[in-house]
Amino acid sequence: MTPEELLALIRQGENSGVEFKRDDLRREQQAALFASGGLLHAELLPVSGTALADLDRVRLTDYLGRVLTDEVPQDERGWLERLCGLGFMHERDDGPPVCTIAGVVLFAHRPRRLLRQAGLRWMAFSGNDMDYRSLDDQVLDAPLVGLWSVSGTGQVFRAQDGLIEIFMERSLPFLSDESAELAEHLRRERHWYYPPEAIREALLNAFAHRDWTRPAEVEVVRYADRLTLTSPGALQNSMTIDKMLAGQRSARNPIIVEVLRDYGYVDARGMGVRRKIVPLVRQSTGTPPVFEATDDFLRVTLPITPTAKHSL
Repeated sequence: MTPEELLALIRQGENSGVEFKRDDLRREQQAALFASGGLLHAELLPVSGTALADLDRVRLTDYLGRVLTDEVPQDERGWLERLCGLGFMHERDDGPPVCTIAGVVLFAHRPRRLLRQAGLRWMAFSGNDMDYRSLDDQVLDAPLVGLWSVSGTGQVFRAQDGLIEIFMERSLPFLSDESAELAEHLRRERHWYYPPEAIREALLNAFAHRDWTRPAEVEVVRYADRLTLTSPGALQNSMTIDKMLAGQRSARNPIIVEVLRDYGYVDARGMGVRRKIVPLVRQSTGTPPVFEATDDFLRVTLPITPTAKHSL
């Protein structure tokens, strides 16, 4: 399939008579086309069978009005035009617009119901290897960003957690513990087995830079001696682990990255690996994190803090 044929298929959308995920359009062909010369970012691909109603209008209103300080559309036509312009929806010649991957991942009510790979697979094991008896095993499903609101006094607060916050809360008992004694202000001190900011940054990177043409979810696994975070897809273009550690940037999903930046999940420099993950893990454990890149995934392994080994 040529690039022109692929673009024609994408423009026609779900009513083209051809399913985009058909067998003869192999994942490898898609990935090669997307990676070569910036033909198309996968986050802009239409998600078949979706519509404006699948996106959380409250979240979108907050994003447009509070975050972007822009006018909020007053009718459905205005919403469709605005969301297509932002890359959250995709226009078609033979039907109403459908959501893009970026729109679903960031703002859908239940992203994984529309796009299987939008979820997060979380597992915890008591030993150093996977076995059939897990301590916890869950696929989490939520919009990537949280829902924010403004109080009557003008205070901005998070009214509903996004996927990152839901994961941090779910995994909390497996990634940290509380001291038996009360600390200052009658609160128990929490001891982390891994630097929480390094976990959060690695997880954000896993979603922001993953290959959305792959059907697998981002996967986080806690073992007795380490935490692994796996992002589906090979490194983009000529990117290597050495270049990534040196601070070189290559945005595979610029819309998703930009929205995460707008909400303050990531900073404008895009240097989280070099300035957060590596130094925080080294400071906590005495050794750096381990990065592994294959044709199928990028994985970062965080070693457990030495003082925490006796707690597991």
